[in-house]
Amino acid sequence: MTLQPTHGHPGAPGVPTGDPMKDGVGAAAWAERADRYDLTVDGRPRIQPLAGLTDFHLDPRDPDPRGMTVVAGDGEAVGRVTDLWIDLAEPQVRYLTVDLDGEGSVLLPMGFAKIRRGAVHVKAIYGAHFAHVPRPRVADRVTLLEEDRVVAYYAGGYRFAAPERNEPLF
Repeated sequence: MTLQPTHGHPGAPGVPTGDPMKDGVGAAAWAERADRYDLTVDGRPRIQPLAGLTDFHLDPRDPDPRGMTVVAGDGEAVGRVTDLWIDLAEPQVRYLTVDLDGEGSVLLPMGFAKIRRGAVHVKAIYGAHFAHVPRPRVADRVTLLEEDRVVAYYAGGYRFAAPERNEPLF
């Protein structure tokens, strides 16, 4: 069990007993969506890496984060952006591929990335957390379930990445 009830009655709030970001509880919970690819009207996977697309490009006026260092919430440089994942149905960048300095790569949802001063900053999680970001089974495809797990992991970091984030703000 990944949650321990705070009281002995049904419906009592739970306190995480393991790693809530990996276990997917509380702020890091994900929906059990279908473990299949979201497809476009013409049957292609909806979200794909830019490197494999011939009919998409970045507007030259937009910042291109490829090659930029990724800096975690604790200031640790964790790797470099190697690719952008494009949503073919709503042409926009959905994810960045982050190479973790020889430890494989992970997806970084654009909603958790801020591009400034020539680097990509991620406030949600710390350097040590990047190694545990859920990874898609296939390198150039992501299922609906895998997307939810990736986004939930980063979202959970806002609450669980450090003990002080669990305390009240005031």
